[in-house]
Amino acid sequence: MTEPQTLDSAPQNRKKIRLGDLLVESGLISEGQLGLALQEQKHTGKKIGRVLVDMGLVPENKLLTTLSRHLNIPFIEMRQFQLRQDVMQRLDESVARRFRCLLLADNADGLLLGMADPLDLMAIDEVEKRLKKNVKPAIVRETELLATLDSVYRRTGEIKSIAVELEGELRESDFDLANLADDSDLQDAPVVRLLQSLLEDAVAVNASDVHIEPDESVFRIRMRVDGVLQEQVIKEKRVASALVMRLKIMSSLDISERRMPQDGRFNIRVNSKSIDVRLSTMPVQYGESVVMRLLDQSSGLQSLEALGMPEAIRSRFELMVERPHGLILVTGPTGSGKTTTLYSALNLLNQPNRKIITAEDPIEYRMSRINQVQVNPRINLDFASILRSALRQDPDVILVGEMRDQETVSIGVRAALTGHLVMSTLHTNDAVSSAMRLADMGVESYLVASALRGIMAQRLLRKVCEECRQAYKPEVREQLWLNNLAGGRFSQHTYYRGTGCYHCNNTGYRGRIGVYEWLELDEHMLIALRDQDHNAFVDAARANAQFKPMEEWALEYAAEGTTDLSEVFKITIDLNDLVADHG
Repeated sequence: MTEPQTLDSAPQNRKKIRLGDLLVESGLISEGQLGLALQEQKHTGKKIGRVLVDMGLVPENKLLTTLSRHLNIPFIEMRQFQLRQDVMQRLDESVARRFRCLLLADNADGLLLGMADPLDLMAIDEVEKRLKKNVKPAIVRETELLATLDSVYRRTGEIKSIAVELEGELRESDFDLANLADDSDLQDAPVVRLLQSLLEDAVAVNASDVHIEPDESVFRIRMRVDGVLQEQVIKEKRVASALVMRLKIMSSLDISERRMPQDGRFNIRVNSKSIDVRLSTMPVQYGESVVMRLLDQSSGLQSLEALGMPEAIRSRFELMVERPHGLILVTGPTGSGKTTTLYSALNLLNQPNRKIITAEDPIEYRMSRINQVQVNPRINLDFASILRSALRQDPDVILVGEMRDQETVSIGVRAALTGHLVMSTLHTNDAVSSAMRLADMGVESYLVASALRGIMAQRLLRKVCEECRQAYKPEVREQLWLNNLAGGRFSQHTYYRGTGCYHCNNTGYRGRIGVYEWLELDEHMLIALRDQDHNAFVDAARANAQFKPMEEWALEYAAEGTTDLSEVFKITIDLNDLVADHG
């Protein structure tokens, strides 16, 4: 918020008045509180309005409402305002960011301009001069305005512009692409600016992966946002080769090798964030395809609570990982957040009195005090060999990236039985099937039953965008499914879905939340596991009072409006099967 010290309401022929005096006159603060705020302002240099809000002396809503009434201009809640992408982008990004303003609407009587400082006459003049229309200011929250600017002004247009420029350079010159890509002296070289814009856009939309894919006459840039790919097509196909070459150089890969896949990594700062980039190249029909996995090292590791893990599951899981020995599995498909959960558990255990060793492929987050070992198949350094060596390093806790084969499972189980806490992942669909899968991997079932303590299964569900969320009535097939799950407890709830807006890039979703299933083995399950009786194990798991299936947790999120039913259906039975069964 950037309210001016003095409010001059000339159009209404009112007297000049300071913001603090206006708030005192309106009864929102006392003279003494204003004095305290003015003292704080001398130290911080912030606007008096921001100081008053930060000190908790006046609610932001009341301050802005009072200001709106005094100036006779509207105060707009941006979350409740229908914004149009085409209108907002008529104002150049440099102007919008410089003056902290946003074009909200184009009405018959002029342009409605949302402003953090509605009395910034220079900003109003600049917008009127550029767009050649009368401007009417409106007050908006500064925090909402800044967040909206990042959503509106994505760098897709800039990426296309730089690609055209780079294509021109490639067409006009005959020098080698490698020289162009390695021109480290020219920070303004188009390929450098293209990569910078590409990564800045990816970080702005919280993309987890960036795909660069050459085609016959174009190349595609696809970003995975909330688990779903979003595509941008670039016509300048030759640009892809220069971009791939530059990325190879940054990752210390062999730029002359285009026939074999390569893997590398590099670190880069984007918008004050430290981003670790894992790079994978693969030869395809029209060149080389590149996938970059982006890991934000500056955000730090999240706690289990911050991941959205329910208290009922989190408390039991934390209690189990604090135990001195045993095997704990985290299961789920690729991209379900297993590694993030394990890192959060390691962060909880990372104390000076514990020796922790990990075997990872690859190492995603670097953690101090933990001995992290990278799998390297070229020198036969696999999970099993790392695990064998780790046991000679006097560890308390061992993390194995994945239980891939019988040897790794066997060593892990025996380590759990000899006084070590072992954590690992398994690619299975749910917690119940994971235990039997482990017993089927060639290790004696009685050893698995003795070592296994608990299994966490998880998925990631997309969250409904709060800005465009609307209630709707479930369809017939959805209602049938709801009637037949959990005794019909969820059949009468109100459910929501996103209609699509600029906040969520017209997808209806914004962000993801984890949904979990925790299975803690009791005596009946251990007996069934030892006997390799799958049906008895399933029955014992369902009879356990502490076990709650993942589907029920997901339905609770849907009933709260956090996600929608289509996301829940992705982790449950197929609707067509259900209709066939009950048709």
